[in-house]
Amino acid sequence: MKVAFAGTPEFARAALEQIDAAGFDVPLVLTQPDRAAGRGLRLQPSAVKAYALQHGIAVAQPRSLRLDGKYPGDAAAAREALRFAQPEVLVVAAFGQLLPSWVLDLPPLGCLNIHASLLPRWRGAAPIHRAIEAGDLETGITIMQMDEGLDTGPMLCARHIEIDRDDTTATLERRLATLGGALIVEVLQDLKIGPGPTPVPQPSDGVTYANKISKDEAVIDWRLPAALIERRLRAFDPFPGATALLDREIVKCWSGRIARMAGPPGEVLSVSDRALRVGCGVDSLDLTELQRAGGRRLGVRDFLHGRPLRVGMKFLVPAV
Repeated sequence: MKVAFAGTPEFARAALEQIDAAGFDVPLVLTQPDRAAGRGLRLQPSAVKAYALQHGIAVAQPRSLRLDGKYPGDAAAAREALRFAQPEVLVVAAFGQLLPSWVLDLPPLGCLNIHASLLPRWRGAAPIHRAIEAGDLETGITIMQMDEGLDTGPMLCARHIEIDRDDTTATLERRLATLGGALIVEVLQDLKIGPGPTPVPQPSDGVTYANKISKDEAVIDWRLPAALIERRLRAFDPFPGATALLDREIVKCWSGRIARMAGPPGEVLSVSDRALRVGCGVDSLDLTELQRAGGRRLGVRDFLHGRPLRVGMKFLVPAV
């Protein structure tokens, strides 16, 4: 069975690897154009493109798939590549573009999406981040038949996993990527030998949207409860990283623990080799891993060697 694939980051690469390892014929990969990254801002291929090139899979990188959009030439070239590949199904995982109707209608078995939440909760671009930020106890993978809506198509199957107390977006994403790859292979194998899973419409209750993470959100508002700030530290790891301003210096705060101690929001309440305690709107937060601009992530002991702090100093509280 010919399975075309559309995806971009490491989450998608894990699924592509499992599809390829299961023996399916992958004639074409769609992925986002190369992006500038690193200190030299050199163009870097996506994780999916890198895997495809290593394994001799054809790659298309359209800036858009809309034939009536800003890049109609890219869309037309992608359409020709898909027609030439003749896939029976297109698997999509964190591709980064909505699929227009011509793409959805092209494969005989349609387009299947690997979505990193238990739909209809957390439709949208950042389901892993938002699940951690909200304090959800579980999440999972949903395989859905795609339509023209935003993650609104009928579900083929879903599988749950627990969100661990210390999960970050990075650690949870790795587990979900492995699960997503295994689950899509099961669905493809079912489709290969028969009609496959029966599509089930998503329930109308429980719909939430996982909006894309913006850098503005990453600025810590110390007036919030420590529990919410701690979840955001984990949700914004590795991107964009929670930031705080101290004496005009931007500091990234990567991890912390809730402390049952009251104090003015943003004020340093105690300093030790184990934690930097900062007051919050409710309780306080013991920061345990920080990073100065241009530096490395450091435990609080090493951080304090390069940036001494004292009780009474204050992190800026953002303006309302």
